[in-house]
Amino acid sequence: MTSSPESMKREEFIPGRYPGELEANFVVVTGATLRMRPIRDEDAQKLIEFHARLSFDSIYRRYFSIHPELSPDEVRHLTQVDYVDRLALVIEDGDDLVAVGRYDRSPDSTTAEVAFVVRDDYQHLGLGHRLLEALAEAARARGISTFSAETLFTNRDMMAVFRHSGYPLTTSVSRGEVSVRFSIDPTPDVEASPRGSENGPSS
Repeated sequence: MTSSPESMKREEFIPGRYPGELEANFVVVTGATLRMRPIRDEDAQKLIEFHARLSFDSIYRRYFSIHPELSPDEVRHLTQVDYVDRLALVIEDGDDLVAVGRYDRSPDSTTAEVAFVVRDDYQHLGLGHRLLEALAEAARARGISTFSAETLFTNRDMMAVFRHSGYPLTTSVSRGEVSVRFSIDPTPDVEASPRGSENGPSS
């Protein structure tokens, strides 16, 4: 029996192996050097502190509810990923987490749900676009071809990230929520999409 291209791609990655190749430093318009890397189990306390520093609006846009604290089960779920079907990337300024993005593959499919949230005082620095770009590149390598997302109709910043990404979007609106779906195959528009120009808040 011949393996499909998707399964062959997935076999190249060992679940649970930390993908150090996804680490990267970059400079934002303020002149600060930030670091992007995959999340680790030991980031639990950093994630709790990151969540505590989000505004009410950012939390509501991310969780669609009042959610002032993360439960221990949520922290474990968010920090313990296999780096293949579930991958999360964080952006750090020194020791502080300032942004988190993730995808979760739907079972036995090439589609994954994507989400990201940027700390309020680091929004409008292009971090949302940078997370989406890095997640899409990692997802493609792992056999994922499509991203989906759910966001509030009022979350204009997140929709701006998607619209400025260069990916062709399909959207639908229901009860104040927007469902977004798009292929993450690279296109000329994606390759030409400028970094650092979008608003990168929560999802």
